[in-house]
Amino acid sequence: MNAGSREIQWMKAAFPVEAQESQEENWVNSYTESGRQSDKKLFKDWDSVVPGSLAPCHLIVAAIQCMRNKGYHVEEAERYIDEGLQAAAIKDGAALQVISAKIYRALNEAVQDKSSPYWNYKLYSMWEEIIADCDFSKTWQIEISEEDLYSQVKAGWYGQLVGGALGTQIEGYYTENIYKVFGEVRGYLRKPETYNDDITYEIAFLDAFQEKGYQVTPDDIAYKWLELISEGYSAEEVALRNLRMGIFPPESGKVGNYYSDWIGVQMRTAIHGMVAPGNPRMAAELAAKDGSISHTNNGIIGGIFNAIMVSLAFVIEDMKELVIAAIECLPKNSEYYQVVSYTLKKCQENTEWQTAWKECEKHFQEYNWVHTYPNAAAEIVALWFGQNDFDQTAFIIAMAGLDVDCNAGPVLNILGIARGIENISERWLAPLGTEIKTTMRKFQHFQLEELIAWTVEAFQKAKEEETI
Repeated sequence: MNAGSREIQWMKAAFPVEAQESQEENWVNSYTESGRQSDKKLFKDWDSVVPGSLAPCHLIVAAIQCMRNKGYHVEEAERYIDEGLQAAAIKDGAALQVISAKIYRALNEAVQDKSSPYWNYKLYSMWEEIIADCDFSKTWQIEISEEDLYSQVKAGWYGQLVGGALGTQIEGYYTENIYKVFGEVRGYLRKPETYNDDITYEIAFLDAFQEKGYQVTPDDIAYKWLELISEGYSAEEVALRNLRMGIFPPESGKVGNYYSDWIGVQMRTAIHGMVAPGNPRMAAELAAKDGSISHTNNGIIGGIFNAIMVSLAFVIEDMKELVIAAIECLPKNSEYYQVVSYTLKKCQENTEWQTAWKECEKHFQEYNWVHTYPNAAAEIVALWFGQNDFDQTAFIIAMAGLDVDCNAGPVLNILGIARGIENISERWLAPLGTEIKTTMRKFQHFQLEELIAWTVEAFQKAKEEETI
């Protein structure tokens, strides 16, 4: 039965209600409450805090910043910032609806700033474009038993969850202010928990990967997002909204997505490396497929970078060697490559992490604390100066600040895989426990051992299917 026939059938079966009572409640529920929720969402977009650390967030203002970073003139949009902040402060939803629309219109109509360095580099949106400029000529032989694989994956997941739990407590702040409040952060500041948005996307990918293996497509992963994830933030929120309207990758990562160079892929891509151990090219391809759902260009390349490092952690134990090898795989024509190369140079020129980080922090200060660039720099500094030691690396990545959980998770995953779980002391593991809790529609509460086994089994299944 076609759509028109269905509508006719429903109309024929519908009869007016006799002696109608007042329908005021229905009007209120259908329209007024919906309007309140729309205003509430705007208030949050203008002025909110990070759930874990209570750091301030101003998402609409950040959208303007993002577009400037992408090489556009945003002066027209910036005209409305003060007015918007005032309306948000007094909860004037009517005014804020208009102001926000004016800002988004200005961003959508923004013209290119030809003086911006952003346009000096090649722009990427698809894996086929990226791989053409990557260098995966160097290969690594991986001889790993099932027992060792399980052990490394276990150490990786534990490291990532430790990093996420540590990072959510202090994300969204600068190094100097973290020092002023806490001094040196060398352990959890409160009881650790597994709630964060990073792992939810990895679980969604793993669910798709278990079904499709290395043939998994961006659409396969996107359908899992719709099935499992109810809400997102910044780039992921935009992507989910696009997906619900039938706009799929790569357009879901582009349409109305001001945050497509942010950290979303970089934060969620350790899983791509764990299911491609010692195979950085495959890890990169999986990250690009996943990343195209919500990001473009440098956002995707940031995910590729972390996926490569996680994959190489199965075969390279020294973090300095690993960082150099991963950077050499990246597309040299991208601005992201220049970012990580600059950071590597600062690490090589300095003997103390504080000095190297201070130079990077200043160099990337024009970017939002959720952008890939300053956070990629924080990762490299921590891995370079961490002395292959879990505690020291955790200390540095914590003190670097910015999007700490999204940095500490991948960094400590890498270190866990490369150096083993014996390098992670009980003072990290014991408080963390063995349970994972998420905000997903499924997989809300399960055991960490289940996730470890699931990851290993999905990889083994995919590998067997590739050889058939």
